[in-house]
Amino acid sequence: MADITDITQAKGGWLAGHELEQVRGQLPVVYIDALPVRVDPMGEVDEVGLLLRGTEEGQLKRSMVSGRVHVGERIRDALLRHLEKDLGPMALPRIPASPAPFTVVEYFPDPDVTGFHDPRQHAVSLAFVVPVDGDCEPSQEALDLSWLSPSEAMSPEITMEMDGGRDKLLQMALAHCGVLP
Repeated sequence: MADITDITQAKGGWLAGHELEQVRGQLPVVYIDALPVRVDPMGEVDEVGLLLRGTEEGQLKRSMVSGRVHVGERIRDALLRHLEKDLGPMALPRIPASPAPFTVVEYFPDPDVTGFHDPRQHAVSLAFVVPVDGDCEPSQEALDLSWLSPSEAMSPEITMEMDGGRDKLLQMALAHCGVLP
């Protein structure tokens, strides 16, 4: 078996599908979750941005910006990469020079362990709330981006469209910002 360092360095931090599956079976994988928000002039959250994605099973689910952190990639760079990938290059996220997550979430294949579920793996995710100032256009795998008030985002109609415990993560993010309805 090739050393993981050799594999990732040879491919610029990317793993082939079979290599990623092998790693997922042996190690927790580091991710970021980011809730894009619009803030008023006083810095209070007015709206939250939730993505609409299609699943492999043909369902539509609401989600936040999320994705893996690559080997050798700074957390700040991973945030910028995933925000641009999901919200487009004109989103203009405001990420501090040294970002700190508001919480750390562990996703497990067994949904009963933490309430955060990823059937593929044990993943550790650093969760952020990120103000964005620019024009956001869903891209890549996102079908739509909805800007909702905190109350709308926490409505049963919206939270039941979220899976893997992301409704709990949304609730935690809104509480962290002091706008939990």
